[in-house]
Amino acid sequence: MRKSFTLILTVVLISVLTLSTLAVAAPKQVSIITPYLASVTTNQMALAMKEGMEAHGWRVTIVDTKGDFADLASRMEDLVSVRTDAIVLVSTDPELVKTQIEEAAAAGIPVFGCDSGFIEGMVVNATSDNYAMGVQLTNFIFEAIGYKGKIIALTHRPHPGVVKRSQALDDLLPQYPEIKLITEQHVEVPGPIESARQIMENLLLANPQVGSIDAVWCAWDEPAIGVAQALQVAGREEVIVAGVDGNSQAVEMIKAGSPIKATVAQNFEGMAEIVVEEMARYFAGEQVEPGERYAPATLIVGDF
Repeated sequence: MRKSFTLILTVVLISVLTLSTLAVAAPKQVSIITPYLASVTTNQMALAMKEGMEAHGWRVTIVDTKGDFADLASRMEDLVSVRTDAIVLVSTDPELVKTQIEEAAAAGIPVFGCDSGFIEGMVVNATSDNYAMGVQLTNFIFEAIGYKGKIIALTHRPHPGVVKRSQALDDLLPQYPEIKLITEQHVEVPGPIESARQIMENLLLANPQVGSIDAVWCAWDEPAIGVAQALQVAGREEVIVAGVDGNSQAVEMIKAGSPIKATVAQNFEGMAEIVVEEMARYFAGEQVEPGERYAPATLIVGDF
């Protein structure tokens, strides 16, 4: 009887130790979710994070809702239901999924942001100082046109970073009464290059004279590319265009002497690295101070 009891106890202990070992060894499941994976820079961040996370041995899934915010909320609820170990929102206003972030926090699932906003319930959002980039972009445009003239702004205010950049323009405009904002236009996403090109074609028809438009302020580089294409076809290359991101195509167009004269280059890989580092600290049980983490941005200017 004693030998049988010892044998049973040994089997139980081995089973417990085996299960414990499997639990410890089970890789973390991380879910990256965005409505904008078609965007070059969003895709860049998602893939950089995926690579960094997989280097830690975590399993990573990327979810793209293709501009559908209702689906974004639904998919987040699915991720909470299956108890993923962490969620990363990329280029997303967290206010749009505030309820789902609260549900994730209640379930003990950390929510991180990359190029998103930050609200209570999240752990960390890695981004650029979007307001400061908006100031850089706006100051460049204003100086380039000699602090007087007519400008157009292309925005996409559902994006939290774009909102802050646009706020910088809103704040600086009243200081320069000789600069007139003709119009602010919303750029559709997905398809921002084509959307911006069509917007600019229509605005050129409405403003056909040279001097009727001096500059186009673009909240990010893909609209700037579309605007530049429309200007080149129309022979209106005197109009100055600038954007934000440091998109490789935009940088090449700056070098080639296109209407794009500047871009504020974001450090997207730096943002991705911050998220991976903070997540690793979180999974290791370290204290992570909630809030924003900034990756520095750089102004790239061409000849003009």
